[in-house]
Amino acid sequence: MRLRGLLWLNAISSVLPAALLGSATVEGRVELPKSRSAPVQAKRYEIVTKGGVLSTQPPLAVVYLDGAFPRPASLPTKEVTQKDLTFIPALLPIEAGTKVEFPNLDDTYHNIFSYSPAKRFDLGRYRPEERPIPSVIFDKPGLVTLRCDIHEHMRGLILVLNTPYFVMTDTAGRFRLDKLPPGHYTLKAWIDSRTTKEKAVDVKNGQTLHVDFP
Repeated sequence: MRLRGLLWLNAISSVLPAALLGSATVEGRVELPKSRSAPVQAKRYEIVTKGGVLSTQPPLAVVYLDGAFPRPASLPTKEVTQKDLTFIPALLPIEAGTKVEFPNLDDTYHNIFSYSPAKRFDLGRYRPEERPIPSVIFDKPGLVTLRCDIHEHMRGLILVLNTPYFVMTDTAGRFRLDKLPPGHYTLKAWIDSRTTKEKAVDVKNGQTLHVDFP
């Protein structure tokens, strides 16, 4: 009977998201680059290029737990909308295998494409009422740069990760990752297309670990 119970628990562990099986927390702060934005500004972000480096403006970071985690049977669909000739959100972190839809909310055509090694695609020109909504499955980890063939100023980023444990910082660089499984991992902070900081962490069940990235 005990063996049967262990086998049942192992079977459940292989299909349930790991987030349901852990209770550890990692929180802290990432030191972000200085913002060039005005102090009073709505929460609107864009992707800027400086010296060939892509980053969000105002600055944000993506913090994630790097390790060997079981793959889920399915993942929720995400969205990157086109509104007022911008991508919203400007930066979207997702787990590898996620389907992303690209709804057009502008009163004009868009043509979203990417030449990034992690995912090359071209959705072609489509209207706001296009159905089904054009979509792409991002199955390879890496940074994907989004562009529009019609509106050359438009830029967006999708950060594809091999982990279900990730979070965006706030504008002060603060982050909190909950429901983590115990173990020894590498905690990483993606800041821009050329800067990813990392620290080794020991995550313990029921504990909150504080980690800063100076």
